[in-house]
Amino acid sequence: MTAGRTAGIIAPGAVLGVLGGGQLGRMFTIAARRMGYRVHTFSPDQDTPTGQVADVEVTASYDDLDALRAFAREVSVVTFEFENVPSAAIGAVAALVPVRPSGHALHVTQQRTREKAFLVEQGLPVTPSASVSSTASLQEALQRIGTPAIVKTAAFGYDGKGQHLATSPADASRIVAAVGDQEVVVERLVSLQAELSVIAARGLDGTIVEYPLFENRHRDHILDLTTTPAAVPEATAAAAREITRAILVALDYVGVLCVEFFLSTDGELMVNELAPRPHNSGHLTFDAAITSQFEQQVRAVCGLPLGSTELLRPAAMVNLLGDLWGEGEPNWAAACRFPDVKLHLYGKAAPRPGRKMGHLTALAPTPEAAAAHVRAARRSLGGLE
Repeated sequence: MTAGRTAGIIAPGAVLGVLGGGQLGRMFTIAARRMGYRVHTFSPDQDTPTGQVADVEVTASYDDLDALRAFAREVSVVTFEFENVPSAAIGAVAALVPVRPSGHALHVTQQRTREKAFLVEQGLPVTPSASVSSTASLQEALQRIGTPAIVKTAAFGYDGKGQHLATSPADASRIVAAVGDQEVVVERLVSLQAELSVIAARGLDGTIVEYPLFENRHRDHILDLTTTPAAVPEATAAAAREITRAILVALDYVGVLCVEFFLSTDGELMVNELAPRPHNSGHLTFDAAITSQFEQQVRAVCGLPLGSTELLRPAAMVNLLGDLWGEGEPNWAAACRFPDVKLHLYGKAAPRPGRKMGHLTALAPTPEAAAAHVRAARRSLGGLE
């Protein structure tokens, strides 16, 4: 489909395709429609957060290549909000329409062993790690790398899923029994000063822009609070930006990428993981930046010039998990009484413990004040803080 293209640019009025139906696609769709695009979404589920706001929701398996080809014929470009899409599905779509970021970038970043190997090949700092696939090799890796260590499934892991703590090599048999016959990555547990992330975009012309560094705090392996600008030395922020740029260039990336970092207590910066899409830590850009990460994704995949990443004010975001519904519907009016707090809900019908249902964002003169305001607003909802 070629309508809406001008000199390599996919202009407003065209149809953009999104693989995945979650909240990232929802916010991408809101940004795209505000700019005059139409959006089609493809996922195995119905009435998805993305589908509720898209022009067309296609419900089919990612293994249904005929459905994917039919989807691709109706759009001008395809992007992702969910990276665990089979390679065959990407190939089927890419044969008909541009896919941004590329199938190669997705292949590297959707599996931890490949991702670690890529980062090491680029000479970038990572946590000491090893990839193994048996009890004996896991025991050896734990002895060599040292414990305590985190053992992660190599594929399909997020929000702490598929992660196990090993306190000694003797834990190997228990962990292998839990994860089954699949490859795992062993990472030495790092003494952390902070967990950080850089969200950046690279356009078709190679232009790169980065947002100010985000500082992230987790609870039960799920992101709980993000503040920006991060409270770290400028040299650390500059190093994180430089590493992120190197990754974007090495992957010949087009789109939005998040690089998650560990900052150790001795000041060492290490890449933890890559996310080939907008990221939870960047949700606050919807309210706090001149150009949100979602509008940036639209601009990048459509070949438009990238927007400013300047913050309007320091900001903070907290996630709203399904746990908040434990005692009934949260008190939305109470949170909305905070005039500097923005409420975002994702349209998910069934709250479950640990499920991301929405988020709150606050802007304030300092990141610390923004964090205090947004956490107070979440407490006012009732339920758990």
